[in-house]
Amino acid sequence: MARFIRAVQRTLRLPPLQRSSKTLIHGLQLPSLQSHNATSKFIFQTRSYQNSFEILKSPFESNVLRILRNEIEYLTEDGPPNQPPRIFNSFTVEDHPGQQWVTLRSKFREKEDIKIDVTMFDGCIFIPKLDDDFNENDITGQELRPHISLLVDISKGEDCDMLEFVCSAWPDSLEIQKVFIYRHGRLLPRPWLGPGFKSLDYKLQNALCEFLEERGVNDELSVFLHEYMMNKDRTELIQWLRNVKSFVEK
Repeated sequence: MARFIRAVQRTLRLPPLQRSSKTLIHGLQLPSLQSHNATSKFIFQTRSYQNSFEILKSPFESNVLRILRNEIEYLTEDGPPNQPPRIFNSFTVEDHPGQQWVTLRSKFREKEDIKIDVTMFDGCIFIPKLDDDFNENDITGQELRPHISLLVDISKGEDCDMLEFVCSAWPDSLEIQKVFIYRHGRLLPRPWLGPGFKSLDYKLQNALCEFLEERGVNDELSVFLHEYMMNKDRTELIQWLRNVKSFVEK
């Protein structure tokens, strides 16, 4: 082909072929390599611009993301949460990530199964500090005592009735609020759950408290649960912040 073109040039006295943006091959005009590279570069730059435009956030979203990142960094670096313990005394501890409760399980004398469902902090009270400058209208002069609720189930077999205790766990003590029998297979629409615990005879109150203490449900457990829930509260907060950040980033 090249020899044929040179022969035609000599015959017709045409100038030699010049390099241009296009080359003639078999009668087809194809873009040269230089033209092709320029086109590819333009397409790449256009796509990069489009991608940058797609990830661009509004000032409000950018501000939310900045605050979320700062909060996460602060919580994870300044006193990060610990790995939650799985055992406490005779109890195994089952955490439920993303939920507001944990479960403790134990056995007593090989015939009793003990299950305790524990909420996260669900209330608090203020009590006066023991000093001479106490003012009941001044919250800063009072001590905050957070509250945790417990439901203690004690059973003696899968098909047996359960003895249930509704308890309050304070930072340093545990109190019984209600005691009742859960009838297996006989769920009543509005069962009578027995009298208030504090209305019982004082000796019976003490006996029931000792009944629970023998099974490890005592003040020591209450202290452990408050420490556990403080750690879980921080863990859940960090995860919540990360979930919100992930949603805003999409």
